[in-house]
Amino acid sequence: MEHTLGAEPTHSVWDRTMEPRLRIAPGDVVHMECVDASGGQVGPGSTVEGFLGIDRTRIHALTGPVWVDGAEPGDVLQVDVLKVAHKGWAWSSVISGLGFLDARFTEPYLFQWKLDRNASLSMAPAVVPLRPFCGVMGVAPAEPGAHRTRPPGYFGGNMDVRELSEGATLYLPVSNAGALFSAGDAHAAQGDGEVCINGMECPADVSLRFSLHKQRTLRGPMIEAAARVGEDGAAWIVVESGEDAFKTAQTATSRLIDLLVAEWGFSDVHAYILLSVAMRLRLSQVVNRPMTTVSAGIAKSILPGRRLFSR
Repeated sequence: MEHTLGAEPTHSVWDRTMEPRLRIAPGDVVHMECVDASGGQVGPGSTVEGFLGIDRTRIHALTGPVWVDGAEPGDVLQVDVLKVAHKGWAWSSVISGLGFLDARFTEPYLFQWKLDRNASLSMAPAVVPLRPFCGVMGVAPAEPGAHRTRPPGYFGGNMDVRELSEGATLYLPVSNAGALFSAGDAHAAQGDGEVCINGMECPADVSLRFSLHKQRTLRGPMIEAAARVGEDGAAWIVVESGEDAFKTAQTATSRLIDLLVAEWGFSDVHAYILLSVAMRLRLSQVVNRPMTTVSAGIAKSILPGRRLFSR
């Protein structure tokens, strides 16, 4: 079955007691409207002065939550990204006190992007290819109370992993009945790190298919990335977020080793050596302080094909 879910009312916290806006069955598709990360407060005609006055408690402005029938703690929620379509415009900013180089770039700035179908020519002479994705995709965390959406975690959330574009599959551990999935913060394009604090922030129409794997172990988000022309090929990627980038990268690497051992039968030492010669280890975002998000991936072309959680 297919469903349509408008953006409003959006939400900007994770809370396991939040009333779901839509209830679906595993296998269903949801066509989801997502406003830009400002919650519609920034538009093509916005000025930096207006931008400085927006209500920052509305940042991320997520669509959801979506209740998935039968989802229980200990399950794995599979989210297939069928479509992420931008709406022709986006913005990026510099905000005093934020960003990777906040000591160097201290003056506020707002840049407006005009988006063609597959690229933006707004910052000539650069031609920036577009790869729309949702910067935030996650389920309600286990901990009680309301939690702001800026820090990512084991539940997904504000991961800003650009491989979550059309054709990708995201796997998330379920912590609450119904999973309570939400998404938003769409980016028409983003570099690794998202260093200035933004990607190309844009509204988008997003289509997702949801599946459920009962009582399967998953410690954190995992992505089955699709091949893209001019980009890296299809890959298996594990995602970790933490306050210490070095330790977070170690955890991501260790999780990828465990995946190779469990699913492809490598010994742990052979998996370790394989990753040393073939792993892609990336800083997906470095600006959601104090959390850094690290992606550890291995190309699917290196391994025999298989489907995870199919047994």
